[in-house]
Amino acid sequence: QVQLVESGGGLVQPGGSLRLSCAASGSISSINDMGWYRQAPGKQRELVAIISRDSSTNYADSVKGRFTISRDNAKNTVYLQMNSLKPEDTAVYYCNVKGLNGWIRIDRWGQGTQVTVSS
Repeated sequence: QVQLVESGGGLVQPGGSLRLSCAASGSISSINDMGWYRQAPGKQRELVAIISRDSSTNYADSVKGRFTISRDNAKNTVYLQMNSLKPEDTAVYYCNVKGLNGWIRIDRWGQGTQVTVSS
């Protein structure tokens, strides 16, 4: 079984920073794409950032210049550095890992971590 464990969420004031981590473990032979999604109350889940195995990245327009996604392949971990946080960044953040276990495609989600930006 593949397990994703997220950490790093919390309460921060506008303009502050947080760093999210997501570590994958279990039955997976190779990890391809890793990403972060978020869902705010009353809104649909949206993609925040993704990073491929070769470290190429894509960001949502709303977070470009403020967030940075990175990965450590040796640790099977993806990170999201969030700077200049705004109240509209408040959401539950979920990590996602896509890969392979032999011939089987793997698509797993973390448990979610709450990020609240408020005074």
